[in-house]
Amino acid sequence: MNKKINVYLMYIITFLQGLVFYGPVATLYRQSRGLSMYNIFLIESIFMILMLLFEIPWGWFADKYGYKITLLIGNFLLFISKIVFYEANSFLLFLVEGILVALATSAISGCDIALLYSSADKDNTEKVFGMYTAMSVAGFLLACLISTKMVERSMDLTAFGTIIPYGLAVILTFFIKDVSHNLEKKTSIKNSIRDVLNNKQIIIIVVVFALISETTHSIGVFLNQPQYLKSGISIRYFGFLTALMQIVCLVSAKSYKFTERFGQNKTSKVLLINILLGCTVLIYTRNPIISVVAIAVTQGCFSIIRPIILDIENKSINTSNRATILSIYAMAGDILSSVVNISIGKFADISIEAAFKACTFISIAAFALALIYFNKAKTKQELNRETN
Repeated sequence: MNKKINVYLMYIITFLQGLVFYGPVATLYRQSRGLSMYNIFLIESIFMILMLLFEIPWGWFADKYGYKITLLIGNFLLFISKIVFYEANSFLLFLVEGILVALATSAISGCDIALLYSSADKDNTEKVFGMYTAMSVAGFLLACLISTKMVERSMDLTAFGTIIPYGLAVILTFFIKDVSHNLEKKTSIKNSIRDVLNNKQIIIIVVVFALISETTHSIGVFLNQPQYLKSGISIRYFGFLTALMQIVCLVSAKSYKFTERFGQNKTSKVLLINILLGCTVLIYTRNPIISVVAIAVTQGCFSIIRPIILDIENKSINTSNRATILSIYAMAGDILSSVVNISIGKFADISIEAAFKACTFISIAAFALALIYFNKAKTKQELNRETN
């Protein structure tokens, strides 16, 4: 059985699911259908809670019944959610859409990475994760460019157009070849959690990922626009800047090139320092060019470090319940991310500068923890060499 076909199918599927044509006008679309900003944030909060509840059970389901059936269910639910989104004209229907997305995303989360890891050559996994991320970014970039024309006709067209690629993604999922599962060796969720807690070293990297992920996400999604305005950038350039940031993030496809030359240790440290510097610069600058460059640095560096951390997390798993453990990692990260998100939001209410200061301190914490992790990993490698 040629499992490598799974890798290429997953590339195409994530590209198709990146074609969210309503993405650039998502908030305006919801408001045009009767939602207030409070309604939007309330649904987002419910979404995050449901993600925490569903994450581990879906991981267990994937390990027990197979990655293919789990991805099929998840992708089908996403497809249905896009139909509901197009038809929604009330808080209740948008809430149903949010629940469907939470169910689908928690099913796919961890399962997609587990399938890719199990289907790829073990010396090639970081490259695969990088390309997988880049394909999603490429899909959204293309959607942003096409969306500008679709919006000229109507916002409804952007929502309707998104249904089609999501339907195609479901069809492609049927062609995935499931990897073998030794059900007799599966452990319970309780034992999986215990295994994770016993691995103190990987907990550190999970925390680092959560801290830096939420920091760069906050900058790239919420804090960027106020910073652009503060720097005197006209709102008419925001769409172009969004596309520019997506292009920058395509560098994730080549993350393995950095680690091949410098190693995961040195590459990760340099990337984290650059993110920290980007956050620091944004506290003080009002220059439009410097602002754009600083934001681009945070987004680009995170897109490179993400495949590295995914590779580290996967290589830390020596049991057959890979999807369950990846889901535990994701749930732990989601909990910490929600706390970080609220904290940055509180500081943002004070001022944009205060929010960037919070991002800077969080980045310092992430860098300090990364130093601890890589120093321990280096010591462990040296001991293994001496033993051998």
